Amino acid sequence: MQHKTQADGAWVKHDLIFQLANIGSEVIRAINWQKKGNKEYSQLALERALELFDLTISDPKNRKRLKEVCRAREVVADCLMGGNKYNTPSKYLIDYFTQFTYFTALRRGV
Repeated sequence: MQHKTQADGAWVKHDLIFQLANIGSEVIRAINWQKKGNKEYSQLALERALELFDLTISDPKNRKRLKEVCRAREVVADCLMGGNKYNTPSKYLIDYFTQFTYFTALRRGV
């Protein structure tokens, strides 16, 4: 468990947009490390992303959005470790998650 504090209840205090922005940070890290040829760091970032996905999926307030969150998790896992059977360009994942990061920054006034 990489995100022990989050798993101990802190994660559910955040809304879905914040959660997806943080998942996206790890997904983008995994993609960037993969592009640089560092499989170990890419794998570690992917594991952190999947852990955050699982925390998000188990968050009761997200139950009405589970279809999107579970599908996003499936696509990320396929793209980064499953042979990319869906032929998802990594740019698509970056664009998808960047919108959540951008919105989170806007709310903070950054």
